[in-house]
Amino acid sequence: MSVNKLLKTHKKLNHSENMKVVSHVQRDTKEWILNTLMIEGYDVPFKYKRKKMYKNIKGQRVNLTYYPVTESVAGIDMEVMKVIRIKIA
Repeated sequence: MSVNKLLKTHKKLNHSENMKVVSHVQRDTKEWILNTLMIEGYDVPFKYKRKKMYKNIKGQRVNLTYYPVTESVAGIDMEVMKVIRIKIA
């Protein structure tokens, strides 16, 4: 499905291109590998899941399609960006 079609279908989705990854952490949660990215110029983590470990993309430029969600961590609500599509730019 194309990015434009996704954006038209789902109003909360955002798409950004050529974003620089300053940090990439992968954690094994037994069923999934949870990936967390920090993007240059943003204070919010971008998270996505994969079935297998992936190469570290720190320093790479990526195109992301994502939407904001709120996660509760130790009783504190935090905004997180849930990535649904990621591509190396």
